[in-house]
Amino acid sequence: MTKNNLVRGAAAVVLAAVLGSLAVPVAAATGPERKPAAEARGAYAARGTLLTVTPVAALGRDEVRAYEAESGVDTATVRYGVRAYRIEYATVTPEGRPTTATGLLTLPEGGPRRLDLVSDTHGTLAYRDGAPSGPLGWNRLTSYLHASAGRAVAAPDYLGLGGGPGPHPYLDTRSAVTASHDMLRAARTASGQLGRPLTRDVYVTGFSQGGQVAMALGRELSRPGSGFRVRALAPMAGPYDLAGQMSGLTDGRTDPRSAVFYLSYFLTAQNRLHPLYRDPAEVFRAPYAQRVEGLFDGSHSEEEIGAALPGTLDELLTPAWAELVRRPEGALLSVLRANSGVCDWRPGAPVRLYAGAGDRDVPIGHARACAAELAGHGVRARVLDQGPAADHNGTAIRSLGEVARWFDALSR
Repeated sequence: MTKNNLVRGAAAVVLAAVLGSLAVPVAAATGPERKPAAEARGAYAARGTLLTVTPVAALGRDEVRAYEAESGVDTATVRYGVRAYRIEYATVTPEGRPTTATGLLTLPEGGPRRLDLVSDTHGTLAYRDGAPSGPLGWNRLTSYLHASAGRAVAAPDYLGLGGGPGPHPYLDTRSAVTASHDMLRAARTASGQLGRPLTRDVYVTGFSQGGQVAMALGRELSRPGSGFRVRALAPMAGPYDLAGQMSGLTDGRTDPRSAVFYLSYFLTAQNRLHPLYRDPAEVFRAPYAQRVEGLFDGSHSEEEIGAALPGTLDELLTPAWAELVRRPEGALLSVLRANSGVCDWRPGAPVRLYAGAGDRDVPIGHARACAAELAGHGVRARVLDQGPAADHNGTAIRSLGEVARWFDALSR
């Protein structure tokens, strides 16, 4: 999870490199019944089918280095310039119906012709244009870093963010995995058409919400018939144990304002999938009950949402729901459990869990719980603590270069 406050000023480094927004269709529409709506396009295609490719940026090596360095990222692995593309592809909704999603594909300008692939799943976003394929901000730090090291990078926007239709099903693990897996399939097609075919090898990373998605995606890709071979898992600051770590929202481990933001987003999104309440007034106090669902419609920035919500959960929640959050049961507990357990499997590839003792958005207890679950399957996963001085975003900044160097070492 991350509120969209990392390095928006870095956009000035590369605005001149934006190439334009002409979408290049992969397959021409056929027949008068072919509708332009995103849902209609997706309904005609199998999961993972590439629909359009849009060039969005081209940066030289020095420009990549400047963009990363301005954010404090270690640039030791930057060797090439990069080209970035917004791709649109077919996938499915949480209910399994056809839809479309978008994401960012980034390729190195140089390196081997056939490229290994990095899957980069992003952290919490409420504003749809903050997604990786949206206008440049902090949202491409990971993609550009790994591509400049000589690997292709697929960064899904998830459902309902970027150019995808509908609201985002926040922290719905299953649909995040299907959208991410289908992004990898579409990225393979696009890379081939761009003259940079991919190997089967994929290195899986992600930050915050994306750290949780990375672990679940790694499990999906490790199953027979996935089409990919997982080489490494390097999630950063992920909320892996929603059910077990829920108390962190109320016992001081999580910053109160962050707790308000995340819980509001989670409850309103999950209520569309697994009804938790009939009326927002059952959950949220006035005046927030009248506004909270509309704040998460994809058109409001995280800063706007935070300013419209109170500073503590006690101000946000009705007494009954404040108690339910402290001691989850019933439908809420079922939803938490359904979106936990992402570390309850046996990876065949090495795992490193990056976290920060000073993180008050996703406390380090999540990483420790994940390591314990993996240990139960005989897998030793190191928890790399970035220290008490690293907050949530600081954990990502400190970890990015370490992950890139680790992937380099494994690929030799």
